[in-house]
Amino acid sequence: MDRQRRHLLRGALALPLAAGLAGNAMSAEPAVLPTLDGRTPAQLAGDEGWWGQVRALYDLTDEVVMLDNGYWGAMARPVLQSYQQATATVNAGNAWFGRRAFPSLFEQARLRLVEVLAVDADELVLTRGATEAMQVLIGGYRRLQPGDTVLYADTDYDSMIDAMQWLQARRGVIPVRIALPEPFDHDGIVETYRQALAQHPRTRLLLLTQVNHRNGMLLPVAQISAMARAAGVDVVLDAAHGIGQVDTPLRDLGADFVGINLHKWIGAPVGLGAVYVKRGRVRDLDPYMGEADGDDLRTRVHTGTVNFAAVMALPVALDLHQRIGVANKRARLLHLRNRWVDAVRDDERIQLLASPDERLASAIAGFRLRGQTGMAANAATAERMVKQSGVFVVPRDGLASGACLRATPGIFSTPAQMDALVAAIRAVAG
Repeated sequence: MDRQRRHLLRGALALPLAAGLAGNAMSAEPAVLPTLDGRTPAQLAGDEGWWGQVRALYDLTDEVVMLDNGYWGAMARPVLQSYQQATATVNAGNAWFGRRAFPSLFEQARLRLVEVLAVDADELVLTRGATEAMQVLIGGYRRLQPGDTVLYADTDYDSMIDAMQWLQARRGVIPVRIALPEPFDHDGIVETYRQALAQHPRTRLLLLTQVNHRNGMLLPVAQISAMARAAGVDVVLDAAHGIGQVDTPLRDLGADFVGINLHKWIGAPVGLGAVYVKRGRVRDLDPYMGEADGDDLRTRVHTGTVNFAAVMALPVALDLHQRIGVANKRARLLHLRNRWVDAVRDDERIQLLASPDERLASAIAGFRLRGQTGMAANAATAERMVKQSGVFVVPRDGLASGACLRATPGIFSTPAQMDALVAAIRAVAG
């Protein structure tokens, strides 16, 4: 009996400790930013003083001019501090913390994301990234019959293309690849999808990528989604590069199934994403192995043990994201992107894969040296740029027109770094 009482006493004392540890893990040095003074995103985009304050929140390498910020987004210092504190908390509390205190923190983080994305609580679950989210949506989509068509484009992400092709073995459907026009323009893109839907009347599922990772084209998702819906086609949207840098609300995109990344443009720790499924559409996805076939979206996703600390730091990342403002982020990123893109657009030695139409523009833009379409040649050019100029860009393959190089500034990048990119491109072109 004495042993049992001691056990209960230890439990009673530890509960406040777990709560206290959780509180410490969620705290961080507040991000201090100057006021906007009523300025519009366009007015703020070129204010180097204001963006210098944003840049001061990041501890970044100076080993190279980092222009591969599309891989993942560096954590700002408040997010990093929260993540480090949470890691210590989880490590100290172990299963006691994980089983008792963490579930409510997980739900707080999820509901904070629900609030930021302006969706309903039953429409969103967390994942370990956009790839997991998209594989859940593509692999689980069950409104397909043998002989149906599923469409994807050359600009879609490699893993998502693999998943669409895999549906042939899983569902007996016919995967069809379309090539988007290059150079791309708004009406040409829409027309390409219109023709593809007309040519393949048995299409039931269409993969769209809001911002593609190859040339950075921002797809007119809402317009294409409406066109697909009118043809009886569901859209599964890869928003990995869209959420956090594009200011179109998620619901306005018109897609009922969306995969989301949180460690790219939101700036959360690596290993976080989300699945959005519009209310009423859950039963159009297979339940996860052995789960009940109901309307609870959680039965469609099973990630196992999550990165506790990453989830706990997510609210801090979302707070900073909202303080900066997604419209301000987009304006700044386009300001930086246009600085280097406009400088090389008329250079005949360079093939620029970036539209002057800002409706199609994102932070990411692609280029290649004229006639250099092979992956090996582009990889060699990227290596030369690092060695000669200290500028880091990455080769990307998969476009119908061939491989290219991708340059991606972040919100902490500077005009001087864009000028360094221009000089590096001209040096290798010469």
